[in-house]
Amino acid sequence: MNREQAEILLRKYSEGNASVEEAQLIENWFQQEFTSQADPTDQPNYLQIKQEMWQHIMDEVVPTPKVYTWKYLVAAAILIISMTSILFFSRQTTVVKTRVALSDSIVPGKNRAILTLNDGRKISLSEAKNGELAQQSGVIIRKSADGKLIYQIQDNLVPANAPNYNTIEAPRGGQWQVILPDGSKVYLNALSSLTFPTKFANDERRVELKGEGYFEVAHNKKAPFRVITAQQQVEVLGTHFNIMAYPEDKLSKTTLLSGSVKVTQAKNTSLLQPGQQAQVSTAGIKITNQIDLDDVIAWKNGYFKFNENLETIMSKIARWYEVEVIYERKPDPNFRYQGEISREKSIRELLDMLTYIGNVRFEIEGRRIIVK
Repeated sequence: MNREQAEILLRKYSEGNASVEEAQLIENWFQQEFTSQADPTDQPNYLQIKQEMWQHIMDEVVPTPKVYTWKYLVAAAILIISMTSILFFSRQTTVVKTRVALSDSIVPGKNRAILTLNDGRKISLSEAKNGELAQQSGVIIRKSADGKLIYQIQDNLVPANAPNYNTIEAPRGGQWQVILPDGSKVYLNALSSLTFPTKFANDERRVELKGEGYFEVAHNKKAPFRVITAQQQVEVLGTHFNIMAYPEDKLSKTTLLSGSVKVTQAKNTSLLQPGQQAQVSTAGIKITNQIDLDDVIAWKNGYFKFNENLETIMSKIARWYEVEVIYERKPDPNFRYQGEISREKSIRELLDMLTYIGNVRFEIEGRRIIVK
């Protein structure tokens, strides 16, 4: 039972319109949930909150057996809504009850990536020490103390021949930030890669993206910045935007936060304004205005923020926690889950949140999550 269904059922009960079965369901739930002395969760904060709120209700009214006053029901409804808010919409999400037995070996992702140099050498960025990592044809590659990869061009030392290309790959359970030779910043999400020259041409700045990246492009009207993905080309002069273009997704999504961008797919071209999203598929380009920008860049800011169906959510979870998702049967594609939780939370807390939002439960086998 989700939040909306619970509220409807409580309203029917308080107005005397509930059926015998519905009344029995509420009464049994009250008795079991709020008079139980034991709680299966290992979260002490929840038990304390539950006891304090239950005591407050009992102080207000003591119902006779199986006869619950309207005031008691309102208090109980407030408790449900309050606990729902604590669970789903607070950044300090507290798990109420453990309904799934999950392995503690599945941990959130972290800053890690592999840098592949032009000569084929590979550097594990998470294991590399801070400071200079390599030099390539007059370009110094450094790792900063806060975990960024920085390219610094040494004047007059870069040859005029074809540029060297580097690739940064953030694996499943990884993410990384890079400052490109022109000063543009790129944030890479899990299972994403960026290929770029160590020195841009004078008339163009071209990079290739697989997966998801957030771009803060340094302004240079003489050299447009172009992002190439499998389905589209995005061209800008200087702006902030997010591209999600995973190979397994049917849509590539480019969302503009500031400035302007031009999205090209085959013979189709569209100009975006801030707050708009271009959804690119084999059918062409669709422009959408109803976009919550906080949802789009939540990953960059360290959060999952959901307003979508379960399969879309589980794809994000699979990439960040390095797990495989198996469905016993396909979930309803029209049921949207809404909530927010830190990407640093355990997978136990995240799946508990989804369990309480919708009619779903999870089991784990190794690194596989089975959706019931």
